[in-house]
Amino acid sequence: MIYLKDSYIKKFEEKIVLIEEDKIITQDSSFYAQSGGQPGDKGILEINDQKFNVINTIKHELGIAHVVDTEISDLSGDIKGHIDWDHRYRLMKMHTTMHLLCAALPYYVTGGSIGIEKSRLDFDLGEETFEFETLNKIINEFIQQSHSITYQWITNEELDQKPELVRTLSVKPPRTNDKIRLVKIGDIDLQPCGGTHVANTSEIGEFKFIKYESKGKMNKRVQFTLI
Repeated sequence: MIYLKDSYIKKFEEKIVLIEEDKIITQDSSFYAQSGGQPGDKGILEINDQKFNVINTIKHELGIAHVVDTEISDLSGDIKGHIDWDHRYRLMKMHTTMHLLCAALPYYVTGGSIGIEKSRLDFDLGEETFEFETLNKIINEFIQQSHSITYQWITNEELDQKPELVRTLSVKPPRTNDKIRLVKIGDIDLQPCGGTHVANTSEIGEFKFIKYESKGKMNKRVQFTLI
């Protein structure tokens, strides 16, 4: 998918593969399809002088389904897509910050959700504890250190030989053509991920811890925002 190659591509052109009620399906797209706790992209599709508001993007067996705010009866041809960049860029910052959290708290992740206003990660902390002010300090230092975000691709077999790379217990790494994308943040974090990320941690802004909750004996939830 286009977004796997470059998160900063804001437009795309593709042929319509299928129309399903309120969904316009294409084989490829720069719109991110909802998965792994990250919401799908929003934006505009232009088709034959018509414009459609995309309110969500999801995966489809034929490619990517752009969910629009109206039902479509008959449509064919080429489309031009324009991502709601403010929405996407905010989610990119949030997603990269979640990886920084994983670097600061080296425990297994049991769940997570990325949002515009706030995001959360659930960790299998057991009896471990941490100081919230220390967490704020560590994450903001990571951000200010201007770490570059780069990508590597490995095979399924290579990942099987390095199970320590997988930090999530509830979500399996996304596999594309029998290959898995690794997201590398400087020398502080490396893990499989199919989401969208900023190019450098300096783009994120300021991390602010919101709340810490216990969600069971082992499961601890960390909520944060960016300011």
